Amino acid sequence: MITSDPGTPLPFFVYGTLRLGEANHDLLLRGRTASEEPARLPDAVLYDGPGYPYAVERQGAEVRGELVTARPESYDDLLAALDRLEEYVPGCPRNLYERVARSVVRADGTTAAAWVYLAAPRVAARLRATGTRIEGGDWLSRR
Repeated sequence: MITSDPGTPLPFFVYGTLRLGEANHDLLLRGRTASEEPARLPDAVLYDGPGYPYAVERQGAEVRGELVTARPESYDDLLAALDRLEEYVPGCPRNLYERVARSVVRADGTTAAAWVYLAAPRVAARLRATGTRIEGGDWLSRR
């Protein structure tokens, strides 16, 4: 776990509908990113929403996705747009996701701190009990 101020400009780790070729990529990321590269989120598993995925913390597993770095001039607008998409409001007990800073692993093995939207605690508990896990941790493999 990484401790970071909510206003710190970090890249984003995306693992579902924001990935290249998925519904929200063009809608929210096109033209706002400086780079997008393959990455892995260690110690997390992926569950089907349905319709969208949830990453849930779990030792020894990993979720596959991309590390997205926003263009500096687009960062604030992109952060607000992603928070709206994920219906994330800091401190709200009804959140479906929580935006947290985590260490992700790039394809070359180096690590980077990134914002990740993880299932909020009450959602994570329900998914662990009755959710459908996406084996291999890759949303794109569900097809």
